[in-house]
Amino acid sequence: MSGARARALAGTFLERGSSLEPRHATFTRVRREGDESALDEVVATVFPAPHSYTGEDVVEITGHGSPVVLQAVLARAIAAGARLAEPGEFTLRAFLNGKRDLVQSEAVADLIDAATPLQARVAFDQLEGTLTGRIGALDARLFDLIARLEASLDFPDEGYHFVEPARAAADIAGVIAGLDALLAGATAGRMIREGATVVVAGRPNVGKSSVFNMLAGADRAIVTPIPGTTRDLVTETIDIGGIAVTLVDTAGWRDTRDRVESEGVARGTRARGIADLVLLVFDQSEPRADEDRRLLDDTANTNRILVMNKSDLERGRFPEEPTGSVRPAAVRVSALTGDGFDALRRAIASALVGEERLRDSAPISNTRHIALLEQCRASLDAARRAAEAGNVPEEFLLIDLQAARMRLDEIVGRRTTEDVLRHIFERFCIGK
Repeated sequence: MSGARARALAGTFLERGSSLEPRHATFTRVRREGDESALDEVVATVFPAPHSYTGEDVVEITGHGSPVVLQAVLARAIAAGARLAEPGEFTLRAFLNGKRDLVQSEAVADLIDAATPLQARVAFDQLEGTLTGRIGALDARLFDLIARLEASLDFPDEGYHFVEPARAAADIAGVIAGLDALLAGATAGRMIREGATVVVAGRPNVGKSSVFNMLAGADRAIVTPIPGTTRDLVTETIDIGGIAVTLVDTAGWRDTRDRVESEGVARGTRARGIADLVLLVFDQSEPRADEDRRLLDDTANTNRILVMNKSDLERGRFPEEPTGSVRPAAVRVSALTGDGFDALRRAIASALVGEERLRDSAPISNTRHIALLEQCRASLDAARRAAEAGNVPEEFLLIDLQAARMRLDEIVGRRTTEDVLRHIFERFCIGK
């Protein structure tokens, strides 16, 4: 329970409610309403304001794990005058009471939702204030420049400029460079946070479904020597290098008059069109077929990896590095023996987010943050061009600089509308 009345309410249904000591775990019992019998033996801990998660008085009651008992304790607290928290209300109160900024508050939800170690690391970095610190440094540079420009406006008759246009342009360019450094990891960060779609494609009987099963770690797709076994999309969510990957197996790509198989081929084509990465599987023991050539041409501008399957067999005449505007990686594997799949997993992770992001994590991953940083950059770029022109009054520079600073304020929550807050916190789990 959180709020000014939390301790008083706890005292109405806890045996030792009146003697609860701050920051001490107290063993006590929850009394039933109307008599002195006990519902449960619990541990109650009081965290007084402002030294609590929410910044308010907080009483935590830890009972036994039975849902029936916990529901009864919850009902007793509500009967005493408490109410159920709204989704994210505890973290919202922490934000409103200055315990966390908005970036850190959003990171709480990301940490709860994290399904891979890399997702958890990115969320925890933001919870620790890594992104907040970098945005704060950029904001401080902007504030200094704005202050000097406004000082120039305070002495118009003297004609004195606290910052010359060339110096202002250089300072703005420095802030833009800092923004670009943040945005450089935005695509990878978003993919780490939200996951990626990887489509497995190839002509029939190249071992495409076997490759899918090896990556998935289970026999999810049917494998037979009969061409056209896979008729529909088969999906599995897996962890590859810390990235939550939705792996999609598709029907073997070929011309067919079978209406069901034809629909499966069409679905596979659509899946390739929206995939973050395509694994093109080939039988490296056979010469290149017409379907192979057409798949290579069809994905020439796609982020792709060539998977040369059946490496346990004698190597055919298939070229591993075809031409195209996107030069693909080529990895030799054997779905029969498992050889090469560690290398394939590393290649997938690298193709999705890059080696650097896998090692160092990504400072920015939230779509809202990315959009606001891009808006901030656009305003700064307009100010930089105006300063370089050298004949624009300080008032006009200040308009763009103030607009840029407002975008940074929106990220950390210094300027945030009620609608934005509601949208952010409604995705939290109940109570958190």
